[in-house]
Amino acid sequence: MSDACKESVTRQVVTEADAGQRIDNYLFSHLKGVPKSHVYRILRSGEVRVNSKRVDAAYRLVTGDILRLPPVRVAQKKEERRLPEFDMPILFEDDCLIAIDKPEGVAVHGGSGVSFGVIEQLRASRKDAKFLELVHRLDRDTSGVLLIAKKRSALVELHRQIREGGIEKFYFAVVAGKWQNRRQDVKLPLHKYLTESGERRVSVNPEGLPSRTVFSLMEQGDKASLLEADLKTGRTHQIRVHLAHLGFPILGDTKYGMDALNREISRAGYKRMYLHAARIKFKHPEGREIAIESRLPDTFYKLMEYMK
Repeated sequence: MSDACKESVTRQVVTEADAGQRIDNYLFSHLKGVPKSHVYRILRSGEVRVNSKRVDAAYRLVTGDILRLPPVRVAQKKEERRLPEFDMPILFEDDCLIAIDKPEGVAVHGGSGVSFGVIEQLRASRKDAKFLELVHRLDRDTSGVLLIAKKRSALVELHRQIREGGIEKFYFAVVAGKWQNRRQDVKLPLHKYLTESGERRVSVNPEGLPSRTVFSLMEQGDKASLLEADLKTGRTHQIRVHLAHLGFPILGDTKYGMDALNREISRAGYKRMYLHAARIKFKHPEGREIAIESRLPDTFYKLMEYMK
C-alpha cells in the first residue's frame, strides 16, 4: 500500500458534534491510518496545538476550539466496501436521536467475525451526517428498539441516564416451560468469562455484578410461556442468563438454551431467538419524557400456539 503525505499544516475548527471528546480520540478518528503511537508522539511534542497552546492527550475539546495539525503520512484508503442498503424501519427521529426497529439476526456493529452492522449501514447511507453513535446495544439475535445518537451531547446525556438507572427497558421473551408467578423479581449476580475456545459467556456467580430483572407473565402454556422482562440493570446477556438459571431458557437461544427443544422448533420453521426489545422509556436530551415502542413480531404468538 502506498502512502500520501499531507504537505502543510492544517487547521480545523471543533464543531458541536465533536465537542466533549478527548483530543486523542478525535485524532484517531480524523487521522485514519496513522498509528496511535505517532498520534501520541505529535501530542507530546507539541506539534498538535489547541488555540495555539500545547495540550495533553486527556484534553476535552470545546466547540470553537482551533486545532493545529502537523503534516502526517496517512495510508491511502482501500477501495470502499459496499455495504447493504439501510432498509430498517425507523420508529422515531429528531435532531438528537434515531430509534431503529432492529430485525433479529443483524449485529448492531461490526467486529467478532461480523464485517458490518446497523451503525455501519446507517453511516454509509447518511454520508453527510456528522455524528452517529450507538446509545446502547442489542444482541445480534435480539430484535426491537435500538437508540442511536445524532449529537455527542445527546449521547453523553443518555449514557448518564443509563449509569443512573434513568432509562427503562422492557423486553418480551418466549421461554420453555410453564411459568407460575404473575410477577417475579429476580436478583442474581452475573459474572462474565471466556470459554477455552474464547467465546464470551455469562453465569450466575456470587462474585459477579449485582443484576436485577422483574418478570411478568403475559401468556402461559403447558410447554412455553410469554414473559415481559423489566430490565433494572443492563448486564451482558442478563435476561437470557437469569431465565436459563431459573430453568426457563429462552426458546431459540443457542448459547444458554435447550438444544433438543431448539432443534425441534427450528425444524418447524421457528429459527430465531425469541427475545424482543419492545419498549424504552427515558428523558429526551431536551427534557421531555419519551417512550418508544416496537410491535411484538407475529412469530412470537405463532410459536406460543405451536407449543400448545
